[in-house]
Amino acid sequence: MEDYPRTILELEERFPDEGACRGYLMQLRWPDGFVCPRCRSKEVWPATRGRLVCRACRHQTSVTAGTIFQDTHKPLRLWFRAIWQVTSQKTGASAVAVQQVLGLGSYLTAWTWLHKLRRAMVRPGRERLCGRVEVDETQVGTEQIDSTENAEESKVLVVIAAEEDGRGIGRIRMARIPEASRAALHAFSFNKPSSREVWCIPTG
Repeated sequence: MEDYPRTILELEERFPDEGACRGYLMQLRWPDGFVCPRCRSKEVWPATRGRLVCRACRHQTSVTAGTIFQDTHKPLRLWFRAIWQVTSQKTGASAVAVQQVLGLGSYLTAWTWLHKLRRAMVRPGRERLCGRVEVDETQVGTEQIDSTENAEESKVLVVIAAEEDGRGIGRIRMARIPEASRAALHAFSFNKPSSREVWCIPTG
């Protein structure tokens, strides 16, 4: 079982530079050593900007290709800090908190990162909820103030399904729906949800 950093100090000691971050991703992606995705050769040499060049077919790839880190202009160390911040908070992390902790200049960047991380945390092929499941809808959003200082509500309708687990709550799934109609609720309850729309949250 992997020994994940428990504190920010352990995180900094384990991933002090970009090389350590890339080395960790290499181990996750190719645990038995690099394999070229085109010709399956195991011979490779490192190039600039973190690229890997296959000695056999000259195909270029990267340890971040096809991941949430692809095409990022930010250091991987910063991404790792964001991941630790999101996963170590029991109450979750907001885009504002991520922006402040990481010192990001743009709220939009923090929001985009948070959205990518949440999408990545959805397990593909996860089991559907079973047993007794309660479904209800709610509105999520806040008041926004525009340039004219007029308050305007920005809310979306969200459906929530909670799996009963004894006296407590088991897994939870949520999705945005266009309206609180029976058809929309039934479509969410009985159809297999898309990973783009639903989060699965084990709570106990």
